[in-house]
Amino acid sequence: MTDSIAPQPEEIRAVIATERHREGPLLPILHALQAAYGYIPETALPIIAETLGLTRAEVHGVISFYHDFRSAPAARHTVKICRAEACQSVGANALTEAVLDRFGLDAHGTTPDGQVTIEPVYCLGLCACGPAAMIDGKVLGRADTARITAALEVPA
Repeated sequence: MTDSIAPQPEEIRAVIATERHREGPLLPILHALQAAYGYIPETALPIIAETLGLTRAEVHGVISFYHDFRSAPAARHTVKICRAEACQSVGANALTEAVLDRFGLDAHGTTPDGQVTIEPVYCLGLCACGPAAMIDGKVLGRADTARITAALEVPA
């Protein structure tokens, strides 16, 4: 379920119940919510906190610490650009800036039409072929703006 209608509390509780029994259940619960909705709904935070005996701030802190958790639905296409040292040494910083400029975004931004989200990340494991990017889950080595744009089928 990834539509724009916020999930109801009873739906959130049902997802939480599937993972609550696990040791250290916060991360499994967050992953399950994201799998169900495509993001972690803001309305889930107090429910998770109450269920696990945590504060909302603690739950928010975990969500904001891990870059793969979303607090809003992602765009149709997600572009992750590696910012680790190996990719930086072959132009990842310039690539990131060029791609952000191309789409008129800041880091972690989404285009107004909901088509593209750009996320800088640290290491995609493609160090020998940097700069590396990941587009909709597929890695792209020796990435440049033209190849990223072409992969998105977005006019240059």
